[in-house]
Amino acid sequence: MKIRRLPVRAVLAGAAAAVLAAVTLAPHPAAGAQPWQARLDEARRILDARAAIPGTAWMTDPRTHRVVVTADSTVKGAKLTRLREVASGLGEAVTVRSIPTRLTRYLAGGEAIWGGSARCSAGFNVVKDGRPYLLTAGHCGKAANVWAAVRGGSQIAKTVAATFPGHDYSLAEYTAGVAHPGAVMLSGGRTQAIRQAAAAHVDEPVSRSGSTTGVHTGKVTGLDVTVNYQEGRVDGLIRTDVCAEPGDSGGPLFDGDKAIGLTSGGSGNCTQGGETYYQPVPQALQAYGASLETGTG
Repeated sequence: MKIRRLPVRAVLAGAAAAVLAAVTLAPHPAAGAQPWQARLDEARRILDARAAIPGTAWMTDPRTHRVVVTADSTVKGAKLTRLREVASGLGEAVTVRSIPTRLTRYLAGGEAIWGGSARCSAGFNVVKDGRPYLLTAGHCGKAANVWAAVRGGSQIAKTVAATFPGHDYSLAEYTAGVAHPGAVMLSGGRTQAIRQAAAAHVDEPVSRSGSTTGVHTGKVTGLDVTVNYQEGRVDGLIRTDVCAEPGDSGGPLFDGDKAIGLTSGGSGNCTQGGETYYQPVPQALQAYGASLETGTG
């Protein structure tokens, strides 16, 4: 499905087997031990300082009282040795898992919203100072200043702000005359109204959409995730078991009428499955002083 110029909406048209290498399988901290949250926070600070290796990600799992570290297929040799040494020094606080695919941001040439040869997916329509804007991934905004609905087509929006790495959000102002409804497009020409931005919670059922793979569903598997892309570290992301592929970047993660996240990156694909990471929408709105364009489905 291609984005039509009028109106422009967020486009809405599995998991790779992981090899688990547990550093330790110790039980929850015993009574009288250091509070687990403080212990895991300290473990994450050490990982940030000593193990920010491209191709790794980590999050705190409150159910197991551990920091779960993911290492993709590029983390090998000396890099993997360093990661395991740092993790081993943290003892029962850390579990390392290796995945056979590559962790990457999702950006590719193709269709959907085009910025030269870069292709991304529209996220959510927002309003700032009474004017309409498009919210999408920061690495998309870093890749292009001007966006079109088709490759080589006329301008529909212009990037005015972009943050990546650190966070992963960008803002593009719509060109006059381009419609900007408060909805995301589903398959078959249907739409889903978006009425609010909300924080994600673990095990929440969600849908992810993108111009490459359409609509896929799953659940939230982690919060406050740190991901070390080749371009740098991004903090505070949402992790899900939903698949995605290049070109899906910037597309919306939602739960019914709630805007949850913007597709940042991940590993795997929608044939064999994978996992994906998202920039939380409330944080992006706050950063830009914007609010969601709301509407009906």
